[in-house]
Amino acid sequence: MSLTPDRIRADLVELLGCDPAELTPETDLTDLGLDSMRIMGLVEQWRAAGADTLEFADLAEQPRLDHWTKLLTGNSA
Repeated sequence: MSLTPDRIRADLVELLGCDPAELTPETDLTDLGLDSMRIMGLVEQWRAAGADTLEFADLAEQPRLDHWTKLLTGNSA
């Protein structure tokens, strides 16, 4: 299964237990409860989905949906 903007968003909503409306492209995901353990889980999950070269630092450096979507899919959120 490939990573799409919708899949990334759905994975984050499920992981963080937040309202999808709270998850804007510019939201700092740490404000919604994202921590290093959850980032590690996402790295493993998304590597299994095809993001073979994804590293923890790629996500931790800019914990925003727009950055992650562009990084993982080449598209904007």
